[in-house]
Amino acid sequence: LLLLRSSSQLPTKNQHHDTSPSVAAELYAASAVRLRMDPVSWYLEIPIVSRTYVTSSFLLTAACALDLVSPFSLYYDYVLIFRRGQFWRLVSNFFFFGMFSLDFLFHMYFLVRYCRLLEDGDFRGRTADFLWMLLFGAGVMLAAAPLLGVHFLGSSLAFMMVYIWARRNEHVRMSFLGLFPFQAPFLPWVMLAFSALLGNPATTDLVGIAVGHTYYYFEYVWPVLADLRGWRPTHFLRAPSFVHRLLSALIEGDWGAAFTPAADIQRPVFVNNDQRQQ
Repeated sequence: LLLLRSSSQLPTKNQHHDTSPSVAAELYAASAVRLRMDPVSWYLEIPIVSRTYVTSSFLLTAACALDLVSPFSLYYDYVLIFRRGQFWRLVSNFFFFGMFSLDFLFHMYFLVRYCRLLEDGDFRGRTADFLWMLLFGAGVMLAAAPLLGVHFLGSSLAFMMVYIWARRNEHVRMSFLGLFPFQAPFLPWVMLAFSALLGNPATTDLVGIAVGHTYYYFEYVWPVLADLRGWRPTHFLRAPSFVHRLLSALIEGDWGAAFTPAADIQRPVFVNNDQRQQ
């Protein structure tokens, strides 16, 4: 099992939130304490999108372990989807990480950790943009999967989030097995090398890295380049208004807002429990 440690989980100066290094360290230390004392509170403090994804993945794996669902009905297959109408495969392949095993725990750990770090960090207060990032990544992966022969894309989506977090936290120092220190941007490649040493195919992980780099470039690099060259900076990958309205309807129960024109409503800001208390 790959053991990776970070010396700190501190946001970079380019991130959109204003959490100071000392406050960030205290938040993660407090989260670890709450996990040991009250797992339910820790679970409920996971942001809504991350919590939904992790919970769905766990429940689907449990259903497969109990023989309620067959993994053969979950994998991505172009022919079965578009010629036989099994459209659920477009979604189900992102939620299956294998049967209960050390490999499953490995993927769940990185999914919970970096999905939460992104939603609570760079996407704090921008839940719709975070969901839209996942939808963008899933769409690109679904388009590429038939060409690459990849049938389960959950690991690719997790690698995409690891890559984006690593690039947005380039000054965080990490270590492999407590022996080999490296900077956060090398994290996806360290994970890829370790996976290859275990005999796993690299294609699935490389898909996640490639899609993560695509999102990172158009969301964070391209607007800066456009501004420097005097062009109009454009954020191609910001969530459209209907995603904000849909999240408002799902989370706040205001289904009227889902059908309200975008000009008549304000985009909701979703916060976690700690922020509500503040």
